[in-house]
Amino acid sequence: MSKIGKLPIEINQTTTVTIDGSTVKVQGGKGELSYTMPEGIQVVQENGQLIVSPKIPNDQSLSAMYGLARANIANMVHGVDKGFERKLEIQGVGYRAAMQGSELVLNLGFAHPVKFTPVQGVSISVAENIISITGIDKMQVGEAAAKIRSAKKPEPYKGKGIRYVGEQVRRKAGKAAKAVGAK
Repeated sequence: MSKIGKLPIEINQTTTVTIDGSTVKVQGGKGELSYTMPEGIQVVQENGQLIVSPKIPNDQSLSAMYGLARANIANMVHGVDKGFERKLEIQGVGYRAAMQGSELVLNLGFAHPVKFTPVQGVSISVAENIISITGIDKMQVGEAAAKIRSAKKPEPYKGKGIRYVGEQVRRKAGKAAKAVGAK
């Protein structure tokens, strides 16, 4: 049995959950999300909590699926209530980010600027060298952050590029440092 799947999901007073067959709809102050449950997984709402369980107990194939389903529903409940945010920082001389309307424009040392248009439900803002990606769907926010980061990943020699705030990049010694130590 899944340890994550067994945990109940707490529902706030501002959040409403509607279960219609295999579809779970969550509405809150920031928006609305829906999720279709995998086959063999059920959701029950009781006492201000959601409880996810497999329809057939002790089925190994459903064990992982109902842990995943529980995590997705918990992310939806958190997203419509508080939202999700990922922050990226740009490091490097001449590297900058700016917003042109709703489009993010990155100057990363290429011959052309890199443009990124966010999907619906995800908003992007730039303050100095920090890019903030916010939204109610955790998967969309994480995917948008990963796409922006993939434009110029941090390189290990000088550390230039786009990285998550707080991410540690392992630095390597260059050729000159290796040549001096290799006597």
